[in-house]
Amino acid sequence: MRQVAGRLKSDYRYSKDIVYNNFPWPTPTDAQKQKIEQTAQGILDVRALYPDSSLADLYDPITMPPELRKAHTANDRAVMVAYGFSTKVSEVDCVAELMKMYQKLVENRHE
Repeated sequence: MRQVAGRLKSDYRYSKDIVYNNFPWPTPTDAQKQKIEQTAQGILDVRALYPDSSLADLYDPITMPPELRKAHTANDRAVMVAYGFSTKVSEVDCVAELMKMYQKLVENRHE
């Protein structure tokens, strides 16, 4: 997101066409899809434990509930496995690999 999203003042601008659809999606196995679905539901389940909290409250880096951070970590790992990435890859290296994958797709489109 930091690499491709626009900004309004210092805030990121999200867009379904720019931020979320610019990287190639992996081709996960059925088991990987199931794991991603389970971990995504885990995030929603934890958020449901805090009905009076806004997303801003839940995602404040200082006060984020530990179980929500843990649920996101589990989901991140499931997605990384589907991409074939190490679960220990840094964010910088992950973005670099995604950019390479995107570049390859774009090059193949113009051949």
